[in-house]
Amino acid sequence: MRKPVALRLSAALGTLALAAATGVVLNMPTASAAAAGATGYATQNGGTTGGAGGTTVKATTGTQIHQALCARAATSTPITIQVEGTITVGNTAKVSGTGCNTAAGVIELKGISNVTLVGVGAGAVFDQIGIHIRQSSNIIVQNVTVQNVKKSGSPTSNGGDAIGMESDVHNVWVDHATLLASGGESEGYDGLFDMKDNTKYVTLSYSVLRNSGRGGLVGSSDSDLANGPVTFHHNRYENIDSRTPLLRGATAHIYNNYYVSLNESGINPRAGGKAKVDNNYFKNSKDVLGTFYTDLPGYWQVAGNIFDNVTWSQPGDENNPAGPNPTSNTTVSIPYAYTLDAASCVPSIVTATAGANTGLKVSDGNCAATTPTATPTSTSSPTTSASPTATSSPGGTNLSIGADSDGSSKASGTSYGNVRDGDTGTYWSPSGSTGSVSIKWGSATSVSRINIREASGATGNIGSWRVLNGDTGAVLTSGSGAGVISFAATSLKKVTFEITSSAAAPKVAEFETYA
Repeated sequence: MRKPVALRLSAALGTLALAAATGVVLNMPTASAAAAGATGYATQNGGTTGGAGGTTVKATTGTQIHQALCARAATSTPITIQVEGTITVGNTAKVSGTGCNTAAGVIELKGISNVTLVGVGAGAVFDQIGIHIRQSSNIIVQNVTVQNVKKSGSPTSNGGDAIGMESDVHNVWVDHATLLASGGESEGYDGLFDMKDNTKYVTLSYSVLRNSGRGGLVGSSDSDLANGPVTFHHNRYENIDSRTPLLRGATAHIYNNYYVSLNESGINPRAGGKAKVDNNYFKNSKDVLGTFYTDLPGYWQVAGNIFDNVTWSQPGDENNPAGPNPTSNTTVSIPYAYTLDAASCVPSIVTATAGANTGLKVSDGNCAATTPTATPTSTSSPTTSASPTATSSPGGTNLSIGADSDGSSKASGTSYGNVRDGDTGTYWSPSGSTGSVSIKWGSATSVSRINIREASGATGNIGSWRVLNGDTGAVLTSGSGAGVISFAATSLKKVTFEITSSAAAPKVAEFETYA
């Protein structure tokens, strides 16, 4: 007979108590380590860079996190928030401002973009308070512990999810996190890592998910099928009843994870969901892969996995385990590069790297842990010209001539049309230090380079920026300074240059576009 979740927790909680009693000291990464690049599906759809190129602030309470978001010039102004200390419902108040839409009792990342939330110093613990990502994009959450978030009892936060994403969320990277509960639904907890209602291009990497009835889901019901793709790699799932994850109609790439004590079921693609399951290690678990609790089938592609003391139930009307000898029943194409560790070393490499407070160590692809060198996360940087001139173009036809234009924050006396008239004597300037200007065409046009020319007397004023696919909102690249900017060739009807910070009033004389 299966023991209640609360009883199964005793040994694990005893281990945590022992660590606290013995005063274990863990080395923490420097703030710059947060710049290590995203992996998996978070690299697609324009990539995930978080707050790269923006300001960095420190927060020791949830209210201060909200204040940092709200103090930005706009909801898209890049920011890195370094968190140290214990965040609780009691120290997290609603804050208002131009750069936020917050709520009390939850870390609310709603209607915003370009944010990194990273634990530093002595560590960041979100105790009984969840992180809620809603209608947001380009978000990084790194090196944090989120524990004991409840949907019933007291206090409650985030519907009981440690990290929850919903309502038009895309490009999120959660890395080196520790997500913990102390039981299942009957004890007041829900999922550790949930995605629903059009959440796309997410990666969960080098994280620990432990002591919960539910690991997480992609899709809240069998009719919520417009989510994913998602990548899960080098994570440790331990003492979880089910949903590692549950995939409703979504595609997931699941590789090099270490699963220990999955008590009822594990990876559960259903309602057309697909999982590519590579080089994982499953230990002391039951029904680690298959379609369960529904007659709506899901599919899997398997290779290189190790099943160590795994038991399998018999097939039934609503029970279709992949084992005892799992074989593929679909194929899944992966669009990004990745390196697989051998499944035999997954327990050791994941134990050495996963979770908060591990120094952001990662696998070197050969079963050894290494600390990555912090590198800029933008995919390309502009070549800045000290004095842009009409002749300093990247070559080819300037596609902006004859196109249309629009934008935001237009200042009095300037026109968007001034950036596409071929005349460096005219310019567009936003009404403040930030704003955006776009070039648009009546039909899809392939663009791979732009050239931002600053007006005479304003050279060097433009600070950080992003280039966006105006059709989809995807970030094509980000950086700082004017000049020639290159990115992967993209077919679109509108390309946007968004200024997110400036040293003085920015003035764009020409916004040139090239194939």
